[in-house]
Amino acid sequence: MPAQSTAFVFQGGMSMGFQRWDNSFDRQPLFTPHVALSIESIDNDNDKTSVFAQIGYHTRGSATRLRFFQGTGTLTFSEEFRFNNIALVLGGKQRFPLGERSKYFYYGGIRGDYTLSTNIDDLVSAKQNAQLAIFYPFIGAMNRWMVGASVGGGIEFPFSDLIGGQLSISVHPDFLLQYNQPPIGNVIDPFNPGQTIAIPERSIRNLTLEISFGLRLLRKVVYE
Repeated sequence: MPAQSTAFVFQGGMSMGFQRWDNSFDRQPLFTPHVALSIESIDNDNDKTSVFAQIGYHTRGSATRLRFFQGTGTLTFSEEFRFNNIALVLGGKQRFPLGERSKYFYYGGIRGDYTLSTNIDDLVSAKQNAQLAIFYPFIGAMNRWMVGASVGGGIEFPFSDLIGGQLSISVHPDFLLQYNQPPIGNVIDPFNPGQTIAIPERSIRNLTLEISFGLRLLRKVVYE
């Protein structure tokens, strides 16, 4: 009799976020945790393949870290740009035997992100020099909806017939921009009153690398 399995995967881990600002990868990585829940539909007659849906909470972003030498001491500057996103991934998974019971796999899917919150306005308000605000990103030019891809691979290993673990590494590039600001002209120069400047176009695109550990719970249904 054919049987259908459903795997529920609760996973979490560490993300390393990168951002391409104005077509240049000149920023440093942002390290943040992430969590996700996946549901996989598996045909027991052909458990090499499955389809899945995953929803998770991920922080996209990047950082700037600088160190200045002054006299006999050093000054440090650190700034993180965070976009806290809910992500939904729909995709497929391919498995291959690894040893007696374990399997290795790879997967790929289409991903949609929605930005719940960001700290970009907080960064501006925290500056002692408010004149710098015009050179920072602002929420009005942020895109809350993004589309991207998620691809990765890893290992599944059983603890028992219905419970197992999963270790994976994945990459998540965005197709759409997280931030898209057109050029802004005739802005009053904060450092030279009476004169104006032009703020150049600015675009920000996300790329995230993740390492995750998951707990797999398997539910089998037998059709009579």
